[in-house]
Amino acid sequence: MTSSQPRRGEVWLVHIPGERKQRPCVILSADWLNRFARDVMAVPITTVARGAFPTRVELPAGEGGLKEQSWVKCDQVTTIEEGHLGRAPLGQLSLEKLAEIESAVRKALDL
Repeated sequence: MTSSQPRRGEVWLVHIPGERKQRPCVILSADWLNRFARDVMAVPITTVARGAFPTRVELPAGEGGLKEQSWVKCDQVTTIEEGHLGRAPLGQLSLEKLAEIESAVRKALDL
């Protein structure tokens, strides 16, 4: 169970059902919605590079509290129950990185 309210642009460790380990994710859902809903919309983060891909956003080590260079998988928007979030966020992404993620999600959804 979380000790703080998830906020848009934060990076949280998440237990994604069906996966063996916790994975960092970026919260995408709006703050006002996060206050009322029992789940959040998020995109997972990986440390595995797959080359240039229009729906992956690179995060340098240190961004959002991440220890390693990582990539946001913007083509995998998912809903996560609040109970699957870690106790507190790892960090907050810059507004510039959050804008890159939003753009990549729009590409993935053809919006």
